[in-house]
Amino acid sequence: MARSFGLYAGNLRQAILELKFRRRERLGKRLGELLVEVWTGVEELGALDSPVLVPVPLHSSRQRERGFNQAHLLAEGLKRRLARVPGTGTPEIAPRCLWRTRATVPQTGLSLTARRENVRGVFDVSMPEIIRGRVAVLIDDVMTTGATLSACAAALKQAGAQRVLGLTLARATPDFPDHSGLSPSAPVDDLSRKCG
Repeated sequence: MARSFGLYAGNLRQAILELKFRRRERLGKRLGELLVEVWTGVEELGALDSPVLVPVPLHSSRQRERGFNQAHLLAEGLKRRLARVPGTGTPEIAPRCLWRTRATVPQTGLSLTARRENVRGVFDVSMPEIIRGRVAVLIDDVMTTGATLSACAAALKQAGAQRVLGLTLARATPDFPDHSGLSPSAPVDDLSRKCG
């Protein structure tokens, strides 16, 4: 299962681009707080018992270049917001549990087949004891075809995760399966004021 907060369009897209390419790290945590709407709106997520949040990792060279991993910032924002929601637990974040074994070309512009091939065998689990027997919730900024999330999930399951769910801030196409009851709220259409 994978769920997204909204479509990769308009102000949400602009906010993600600001975060990733203009080094607006504080924005990452604030955007991560938006994920609580998905978490509390999907019964399966809200009912999880001590899940672990696993940010989709960047290759070490890309993280050095960028200075941060946007997926980790989103996970921190989600965790911070969940701590303020009555009746929900505060999940653990495992930022170093999953890692990229090699650098890949950016997924942007690649076909579905090329995307799958680009991330095949790229992810490995360095600390299986953290996720063994637990539900892992992968956190990322944008989901297009699900190839990256699927590759991450395969590595986590092989290392003993009981189940793997995906949670992203945005999805790139309206055709991608998503929870029909969720839609971006009005403030998302005005992210420049809410997150600026």
